Amino acid sequence: MAEQLQLETTLAKSAAASTFRDRAAERWRGRKKGWQLYVLMILPFAYLMIFRYYPMLGAQIAFRDFNVVGGIWGSPWAGFKHFTRFVNSYMFGRVMSNTLILSFYQLVASFPLPILLALSLNYLPSRRYRKTVQMVTYAPHFISLVVLVGLMIQLLAMRNGPVNNLIELLGGQRQNFLGNPDAFRHLYVWSTVWQTLGYSSIIYIATLTAIAPELHEAAIVDGATIMQRIRHIDIPGILPTAVILLILSTGRVLEIGFEKAYLLQNPLNLRTSEIIQTFVYKQGLLAPIPQFSYAAAIGLFRAVIGLALLLTVNAISRRVSESSLW
Repeated sequence: MAEQLQLETTLAKSAAASTFRDRAAERWRGRKKGWQLYVLMILPFAYLMIFRYYPMLGAQIAFRDFNVVGGIWGSPWAGFKHFTRFVNSYMFGRVMSNTLILSFYQLVASFPLPILLALSLNYLPSRRYRKTVQMVTYAPHFISLVVLVGLMIQLLAMRNGPVNNLIELLGGQRQNFLGNPDAFRHLYVWSTVWQTLGYSSIIYIATLTAIAPELHEAAIVDGATIMQRIRHIDIPGILPTAVILLILSTGRVLEIGFEKAYLLQNPLNLRTSEIIQTFVYKQGLLAPIPQFSYAAAIGLFRAVIGLALLLTVNAISRRVSESSLW
């Protein structure tokens, strides 16, 4: 009986080993057959390793008292000293609240509008008019941020700006839009919406074109209106794409654009325009004594918060809609 059991065990192990070898050989044949794809992966992989992962070694500056003479590895270890300093500083509440309010304001304003634009363009009967609207809405995306901010400064100038000239012509008083802290967020967000609306709608337009036309034909035969078709066909069709983009946008919620905020910033609107990115720039480069470790700690803190938001929203989306990044 023991010999028979031992024989069965040996046969089972042999069969398992044979199956493993067969699977390994099959995987190797598949890789050998598609070797061109693996060659194409070399450049993107090298880019990620050189420009994305290797620089992460420099993140340890946030945990050291960095000095140029000692370098990254020779600087003394400081632990969470700089993180604690930032959290306990008087600027922490203002910088975090400004960043979060501006980020979520932009997310709420810019996320649904490209969907509405794509749905509207999808039902326009005139092809020429649809192409014209697409061109007009896409064009601002290619305007440089510096040019955009320059246009805003010229248009909204208090003394001779066209907007204030029009307000005065209509009997109103000139307004200092660029120096008003309460106006900064609105100017930042809605200029961004204007610049990115058309370009952001491209992916939704592409998703709408992939929806089977038979669904619309059947709905039309059943007497469905355009709003009913949008509700029961188009929105479910683009919902997975919209959820993925929302998750990605939430993960980048603290990465609000530095360039535009810094260009629009002035001493009068600093109360609402000082965000994490501008604060890091000033502490790390513009301070009389650059505080590299402190600035790196703030940047790493922002990255960790962004990662936590990404994981949280992804988990919620997976449970609610069954659509997620992983």
